[in-house]
Amino acid sequence: MFGLDAFHLARIQFAFTVSFHIIFPAITIGLASFLAVLEGLWLKSRNETYRDLYHFWSKVFAVNFGMGVVSGLVMAYQFGTNWSGFSQFAGSITGPLLTYEVLTAFFLEAGFLGVMLFGWNRVGPGLHFFATCMVALGTIISTFWILASNSWMHTPQGYIIENGIVVPQDWLKIVFNPSFPYRLLHMSTAAFLASAFFVGASAAWHLLKGNDNPAIRKMFSMALWMALIVSPIQAMIGDAHGLNTLEHQPAKIAAIEGHWENPPGEATPLILFGIPDMEQERTKYALEIPYLGSLILTHSLDKQVPALKSFPKEDRPNSTVVFWSFRVMVALGLLMITLGVVSLWLRFKGRLYQSRPFLWFALLMGPSGLLAILAGWFTTEIGRQPWVVYGVQRTIDAVSAHGDLHMSISLLAFILVYSSVFGVGYVYMMRLIKQGPKVGEGHDVNPGGPGQSNTPARPLSAVSHQEGER
Repeated sequence: MFGLDAFHLARIQFAFTVSFHIIFPAITIGLASFLAVLEGLWLKSRNETYRDLYHFWSKVFAVNFGMGVVSGLVMAYQFGTNWSGFSQFAGSITGPLLTYEVLTAFFLEAGFLGVMLFGWNRVGPGLHFFATCMVALGTIISTFWILASNSWMHTPQGYIIENGIVVPQDWLKIVFNPSFPYRLLHMSTAAFLASAFFVGASAAWHLLKGNDNPAIRKMFSMALWMALIVSPIQAMIGDAHGLNTLEHQPAKIAAIEGHWENPPGEATPLILFGIPDMEQERTKYALEIPYLGSLILTHSLDKQVPALKSFPKEDRPNSTVVFWSFRVMVALGLLMITLGVVSLWLRFKGRLYQSRPFLWFALLMGPSGLLAILAGWFTTEIGRQPWVVYGVQRTIDAVSAHGDLHMSISLLAFILVYSSVFGVGYVYMMRLIKQGPKVGEGHDVNPGGPGQSNTPARPLSAVSHQEGER
């Protein structure tokens, strides 16, 4: 297929499924916490606006949660089908970590999800709020275990190798490996920001359409406060994460910077733009700022950043890709900070809900959080290459022995099925969002039960038939 062999097709297939899947958990993590906050505010203030928003966003959450579960199951199977070498070599560590995620996070979410979605008029308000908090906690615990497994692949420790297989020795070191705290904070914060911009864009769309009510204004305001406060914090977490990566994966940093060699005695410049050429071993058309690379990455004006030519060719990540994916992520982050600052200025001017240029800005920034997450994951995972377990197992040794035709057919099948099934789910979710929250929506919640149209059966049952038909 397109002249690619089975190894590269397997990598593309996993990248495709991960890219599709990661969007749904990111929104799920943020919306679950958002729902917990909304219900807590309603219980404290009895302001009906919070209840209206809760019931509106719980429908979007239900659809998103269902798609996230389905898309995630496929990835787990791929470890055995396409990456059997990795499963055999490191399954003694990644297997238990993913099992812990199921036993803690998934069981917690599954246990309380039904109460959260269908129990509003069937259990007391305190118990329902507890269920919502448990679902939100479950999404965080899931993030914990998934990132513990992924981080170990980047900064492995706490193991020995016996007979060509990884054997765990210290689970505390395995879980709390050097990059794990930074990745956990960075990804969790990214999920909250992605959800905030998703919510803010939804409100901006309704305000532009003239659908102006207290619920719309409230969710727009809450989203912008999140952007204002959390975006700069995310930038600081990213800086700390970069310093950790420089310590443990210097080749990745060199590839991100498009930095090839260090002239003696010269500080490292920051290359703003350019085209890294892996064959010619240089970055073409480089636009540089002297000293800034050393200042950002070493917090000094004289220390040098490791250069790509310091590493063997077979150990270098693809700088052409990660150079630009990193810059896309950073550019989107700067736009997020800008949106938050402008929102504060408009808030004080009393024009937050009336400025149409700003509303368009907020609307266009709707997918920015998700795009930044994808760009960040491309940077992280492609920057780890050619290793699947950094410094321990190469990716080429982890792939299963499939033929080119087999991988081509399965990749095409994935593209067709994912695009159709999840495309329909995405369109359906957008239709729900376009309806917008209604005043008094919480009063219309059907308690369910025998003979009722929304008797609990599946996550999508949280959306009424009438809403699905509109």
